[in-house]
Amino acid sequence: MPSLQFKGKQFVANYHLGVPYCELIPQKSKSLTAKTSLHDNLILHGDNLKALKALLPTYAGKVKCIYIDPPYNTGNEGWAYNDAVNSPMHKEWLGETVDREDLTRHDKWLCMMMPRLKLLRDLLREDGAIFVSIDDNEVAHLRMLMDEVFGEENFVANVIWEKSDSPRMDAKFSVRHDHILIYTNNKNIFAPNNYIDEEIPEHYNKKDANGRVYYLKPLRVMGGNISESLFYPLIAPDGTKVLPFESSGAKGCWRWSKKKIEAEIERIEWISGKNGWNPYFKIYADKRKAMPIETIWNHQEVGSNRTSKNEMRTIFSEDLFDTPKPVSLLKKIIQLSTDKDSIILDSFAGSGTTAHAVLALNAEDGGNRKFILVECEDYADTITAERVRRVMRGVPNAKDEKLRKGFGGSFSYFDLGKEIEMKTILNGKRLPSYSELARYVFYTATGEEWNEKTLNEKRHFIGESHEYEVYLFYEPDSAKLRSLAFNLTLADKLGKPKEKKRLVFAPTKFLNQRQLDERKIVFSQLPFEIYQLTE
Repeated sequence: MPSLQFKGKQFVANYHLGVPYCELIPQKSKSLTAKTSLHDNLILHGDNLKALKALLPTYAGKVKCIYIDPPYNTGNEGWAYNDAVNSPMHKEWLGETVDREDLTRHDKWLCMMMPRLKLLRDLLREDGAIFVSIDDNEVAHLRMLMDEVFGEENFVANVIWEKSDSPRMDAKFSVRHDHILIYTNNKNIFAPNNYIDEEIPEHYNKKDANGRVYYLKPLRVMGGNISESLFYPLIAPDGTKVLPFESSGAKGCWRWSKKKIEAEIERIEWISGKNGWNPYFKIYADKRKAMPIETIWNHQEVGSNRTSKNEMRTIFSEDLFDTPKPVSLLKKIIQLSTDKDSIILDSFAGSGTTAHAVLALNAEDGGNRKFILVECEDYADTITAERVRRVMRGVPNAKDEKLRKGFGGSFSYFDLGKEIEMKTILNGKRLPSYSELARYVFYTATGEEWNEKTLNEKRHFIGESHEYEVYLFYEPDSAKLRSLAFNLTLADKLGKPKEKKRLVFAPTKFLNQRQLDERKIVFSQLPFEIYQLTE
């Protein structure tokens, strides 16, 4: 497979692995919930690379649909490279606005995207899908980058969205489209929801003895070319031989071969009319074929830039955002790729359209989908979260009745906090809370989601994985940490070992290996980075 090369690639290829975990600080005043929780709908404010890493302990492999709308890198967006990659070149890039005159703008953009895509891949379910909006400036580079991150074999489609509902008369070529690249973690098990809508059309007007709804379609081909192999007699209920002649008397043909009719005989229904017997076949509502998903989405179907501008004006009564996406576009993406209990993530949340679409769909079909939004800009509260508050509570001047009344629901707002640096724990710098450190060590040691409800700080018990009972001896106090050691008394307080080993984290220990082995204890010292434990 061809490989995409760009400046700085060797420094960012594995950068996501070294991104530090950060605390997530709940902001009750900015939330719309009785109790903030990481298992609620979420809005995270902070650098999206660090925020994605902070989500891993709770959401790794659990997100069904990811939609992102990153900077298109047109040279007019005013974005700057801000990842603290340890290389002289990347340090020179820090904070510099990327414009059209920047000869390294494609390299910077790819260096920004690569680690984020890798963390998004880790958050995505095996049968999930990621949708990325982009235009012609970076679509070729993005396609090759996603081939590398997700695998060329997991490419699903390049959807063309007609973003403009009218041509630009001042352009030689009026570009009216954007791209939406779709990839999955495993194309073999990805199954888009491309069936006809569940609502049964009126022409399904018959019902069989089992209550199944159907309509009748003539078995005789209604005009068109005649196939001699499909011209043969069928036996009507009274024994009459019926041939597929047209009403004009011309030779016709059946839609199915004789062999298929014999195999599907239960679907054949005869009706007697003034011209004799006519065979029909039953089309059941629960047997309708999946419809192919078109890769061109027009503005009448999913909205345009004008649509999204009007939606924002309805909610805020003014233009607050340059490039929002229409709700219908996100609804289509979510409908294609999720079920009613799925998690949807948007790490370039912008105006909050993704959350709006999730709430609208839940209101329509009674679903319980959850959204996770990440926004690094200062408007995360005043635009992104405020839009979600308004669509939950109701928008008085909205034409849509459900939006006017409000979709309901709740969300928890978190700020990205300080980094959890293991090497600084003993010298008292930037000490994390007990629960934040518990969340960090449990996930990094076991690779499994931490359930905060299992936390029992008095017992030092933080959770149970498939292999271990996990304990943490720690206090966010530098003086106490310097004297805190896992000793025989503390070991015996854990009780007699059960089937699973006990994984114990502490600043130090006063037990030998024999004493640990007798108690089925695996000890891990806190000041060092923690990796997946192996036997």
